[in-house]
Amino acid sequence: MTDPNIAAQELRQFIEQYEQLESEKQDVTERQRELMAEAKARGYDTKVMRKVISMRRRDRDDLAEEQAILEMYLDALGMAQ
Repeated sequence: MTDPNIAAQELRQFIEQYEQLESEKQDVTERQRELMAEAKARGYDTKVMRKVISMRRRDRDDLAEEQAILEMYLDALGMAQ
């Protein structure tokens, strides 16, 4: 049998660790907001920056396939560049 005191202590540790991670996540999110605000103040388009960041995370082949389909759709609608 598991000692209830040990189980409660272990549960408390898990909860406290999770809460610490939440706090760290909030700190990181705030730092990201500040960074984007600084970039915007220097004249960068933060919407485009976020798109570039999103694209950099993706697999190159998936991204190339999506781009090809997008170009095909734009061409079909007469919106090709």
